Amino acid sequence: MANRNDILKKINEWLKPENFQDYCPNGLQVEGKSEINTIITGVTASQALIDAAIEQSADMILVHHGYFWKGEDQTIRGMKKNRIKQLLDNDINLVAYHLPLDDHPDYGNNRQLADVLGIQNPRPLGGLVWQGELPAAMTPEQFSLHIGHLLNRQPLHVGQGKGEIKTIAWCTGAAQGFINAALDAGVDAYLSGEISEPTTHTARECGIHYFAAGHHATERYGVQALGKALAEEFGVRHEYIECDNPV
Repeated sequence: MANRNDILKKINEWLKPENFQDYCPNGLQVEGKSEINTIITGVTASQALIDAAIEQSADMILVHHGYFWKGEDQTIRGMKKNRIKQLLDNDINLVAYHLPLDDHPDYGNNRQLADVLGIQNPRPLGGLVWQGELPAAMTPEQFSLHIGHLLNRQPLHVGQGKGEIKTIAWCTGAAQGFINAALDAGVDAYLSGEISEPTTHTARECGIHYFAAGHHATERYGVQALGKALAEEFGVRHEYIECDNPV
């Protein structure tokens, strides 16, 4: 058993959310019980994840995508009301870290995705974008199959570039707009979670391979790494719950 505030203090020491200008509050979003035995992690604090956490008698839900995003309706009704009521009725803490969890050098989504895909020498390129190298050059078709096999989701590949890919830049989630950073770095390919209509034209006209591997699929791994680290640090139980999302 661990104290909630001790856990939050440790996460803040690791992730340093004060260094980020984010679109949502990082840290405790909905307060529950103070003593924590079980932490459930997931990508998004959806109703499905909350229901699964209740079944697991969770004391804390730790996610990448929480609530209270800038620009959204501030009223608590409908879907938001149902989710928050379930958390309060079951005295479950909701804890969320967005950009700080993307960019952490050990637990971050970018670093963890590099480990999953076997990208060597992963390092920050600038902003939230990272860069690295593949162990061996792959054709675009081979790299697409490689991503699909490891993420269990076939990516969308657009663009035109070199016949083989060796250097790559990436940023998980909705980071398609950072493709220009990859172009400036001169890498062979850029990978993110989502794609937008202009991204296709940029990739085609600027001569780079672009892979949209899925917002959810690319951001599954940071929260798992963080949950595992907390379990080791505090001796609590941790379980990651996968709630499938094709986006």
